[in-house]
Amino acid sequence: MAVQHMMVGVVAVKRKLNNPWIDFEWTPEAILPGLPAVEPGTVIARDGPHESYYLGPAELTFHSGETAHYRDNLTSGRPSVWVALRDNGDGIWRVAGVTVDPYEGEAYADTVDDRVEPVPMPHDVMVELSAFFDKHHVEQTFFKRKRDRHVQEPTYGLGHPNLRRPGDKG
Repeated sequence: MAVQHMMVGVVAVKRKLNNPWIDFEWTPEAILPGLPAVEPGTVIARDGPHESYYLGPAELTFHSGETAHYRDNLTSGRPSVWVALRDNGDGIWRVAGVTVDPYEGEAYADTVDDRVEPVPMPHDVMVELSAFFDKHHVEQTFFKRKRDRHVQEPTYGLGHPNLRRPGDKG
């Protein structure tokens, strides 16, 4: 099975909330192809109560066995990268995972504590993923199985002589 890795940077936005229980909300905002020359946790933009942070590097992994899923993503009209963020308890959220497989991205959402969002796929990632798809995709033809014919076993009622229960005399 062929595997290809690609490093990307993850940007998230921290929004001030008007909520008595939660002060801030963290949401994935963008994927950067390659890695910028800034430290993870660096504020890269401010817009009033909103701050954009570079959260750090993440590794996208392409597997040759998942190319049909990548095709679904690329042809969806809105190719995306799914980003999962996790609060480590210190108020700063970290990258828990990134994927271009829409079904794996959906599975990320099964973890209640993570914040999972699709973000637009950058052009450079789209080019790499398309090249990987073209090189490794093998179309699988759909094969509909025929059901086996069911052979009905004879059934016996309670009074039938061939039906014996433990403890019966006979």
